[in-house]
Amino acid sequence: MASREPKPSPCPSAAQFAATRWTIVVAAADDKGGAASRRALEELIRAYWFPLYAYVRRQGSSPEQAEDLTQSFFTHLLEKKSLTHVDRSKGRFRSFLLAALKNFLADERDRAVAAKRGGGRQFISLDTLEAEARYPKELADAMTPERLFEHSWAITLLNQVLLRLQEEYSEQGKQDVFQSLRHVLDGQTTGQSYAEDASRLGTTEGAVRVMAHRMRRRYRELLRAEILQTVADEGLVDGEIHYLLKCL
Repeated sequence: MASREPKPSPCPSAAQFAATRWTIVVAAADDKGGAASRRALEELIRAYWFPLYAYVRRQGSSPEQAEDLTQSFFTHLLEKKSLTHVDRSKGRFRSFLLAALKNFLADERDRAVAAKRGGGRQFISLDTLEAEARYPKELADAMTPERLFEHSWAITLLNQVLLRLQEEYSEQGKQDVFQSLRHVLDGQTTGQSYAEDASRLGTTEGAVRVMAHRMRRRYRELLRAEILQTVADEGLVDGEIHYLLKCL
């Protein structure tokens, strides 16, 4: 690490974030994109595979069948160039994915999916063991497959935001601050915990309150930016955040 004071990561504008996700979608759909296309597809899979996997499991598939179907679904998107037809003006990217998955499952219902696992083009390994450890924790008896998909999407998105926030603090050499104050994001912080944080960080309680305020503010900025990547325009962000909280 350089000896000079680390500079805070610049906060991307809403326009930059809005372009990012859709650029990734286009890149993933480019079968001539080579390594860039592969990286783009892997990013999309990491962001959405578990909610889709959970939906398939809730439909009654075994873990093995769900893994096969989810992997085959992403391959299907590329082979049919479905991603090139995504129209961001018509709604949310996750809604497109769920509709596409439903159509795919209907077509696959009478086929031997396992015999053509991944279509011979397994782009990324799905961690089914991790998924099966996570699946029961997120499953509620009253959840429909669609409701479970939305619930899993909400948790995945919030985890992504938290990871980005952690990365920013690490890049600034403030990992200790992040680890000490991440509890402020759950809204249950007390005056006593601020005092404990101040003692742990070797600073004053007033300074800790300022740090906590900045962490919450940056988390909200990153959450809005992440949401903006998946909706048609900025005017939908507040409603989407409200819906996300309902999905938890």
